[in-house]
Amino acid sequence: MTRSLLFHHHRRRSPFPPPSSASASSAAFNTIMWPESTLLPRTVLVFAIMFVSSLLLYGAYDSLRFLSFPSASFVSFPNIFPSFLDDSSVILSNEQKLDKVLKEAAMEDKTVILTTLNEAWAAPNSVIDLFLASFRLGERTRKLLNHLVIIALDEKAYARCLQVHDHCFALPDGIDFNGEAYFMTPVYLNMMWRRIDFLRSVLEMGYNFVFTDADVMWFRDPFPRFYSDADFQIACDHFSGSSVSIHNKPNGGFNYVKSNNRSIEFYKFWYSSREVYPGNHDQDVLNKIKDDTFVDDLGLKMRFLDTAFFGGLCEPSKDLNLVCTMHANCCYGLDSKLHDLKIMLQDWRQFLSLPPSLKRSPVVSWRVPKNCSLHSLRHYGSPPKSSEQGLEE
Repeated sequence: MTRSLLFHHHRRRSPFPPPSSASASSAAFNTIMWPESTLLPRTVLVFAIMFVSSLLLYGAYDSLRFLSFPSASFVSFPNIFPSFLDDSSVILSNEQKLDKVLKEAAMEDKTVILTTLNEAWAAPNSVIDLFLASFRLGERTRKLLNHLVIIALDEKAYARCLQVHDHCFALPDGIDFNGEAYFMTPVYLNMMWRRIDFLRSVLEMGYNFVFTDADVMWFRDPFPRFYSDADFQIACDHFSGSSVSIHNKPNGGFNYVKSNNRSIEFYKFWYSSREVYPGNHDQDVLNKIKDDTFVDDLGLKMRFLDTAFFGGLCEPSKDLNLVCTMHANCCYGLDSKLHDLKIMLQDWRQFLSLPPSLKRSPVVSWRVPKNCSLHSLRHYGSPPKSSEQGLEE
């Protein structure tokens, strides 16, 4: 028997079972001696597969990179708290997250109500609880809670917001905003200017807004009292008697702004003016630029809100039958602010309980200010009475 026959006989009696069709094909592919004429096409095929795979991987990475970083118009937004990231495989940018919250809260005309909150005002039985209570006690204001978005300035404020409200957005800034911000301190100024820049971003996203400090009590629906033709309207510490007079003293704690090119450019101008007037807060700078020729050239329609409807402790609304909001402005210290806000809510409850004939009585009025007053204001450098005190006008 020849060697070739012996070899052939040995292969036919192999002890291993025949491979499956798939494994057989794979084995055949790996053991077949490819002719030299087919080596080049095979190499080209391998490189083509590798090239297409690389393109697919790059595309997936590029999509995630686009979603992970803010757009050019939103570069001022920092990363959101890592512990509060969505349980989704898609990483949303801060702008996308904000737009989602705003869209859920917006009215049909894309109007939202905004307020900011830090840890000091977020504690139980503190400012935020009184603020929300006023909406529930007010006339035609409870429904407006559906359109309120609370912008949390620190992690604890965001956690508390999730406990008490439906629409919350976390906006950390790398600055410690969790304590009480004393009037005119660097932290206070940073917080005020951060707010202006944030509101500009909301306008650029196409949303109208009513911005309200959390120490503004809402007793009636304010929308019927707004001017329909105004781009920018703002409450006052002192109202001169005319809604167009530049002698009014505006207060940035309550304003209604419509999103358009005029308002967006105005907010950019307002924010950039902080460099022209260093050491001033947004309200003082607004007083300096409200009659600037740039504002006139923009064609911005600015109106000042009457304190008869939009009052505060600086100049209280005299008639409880007209009041829409009351602001705990002109007040130093969280303890003093809480004291007077609670009295304010008690006065409102008492007013609602009166029969219609007595509601028109001239004796019906506010009992505030009590602990709050202009004389109690302290500027940077004055030692606080306690670690709990501070001021936000």
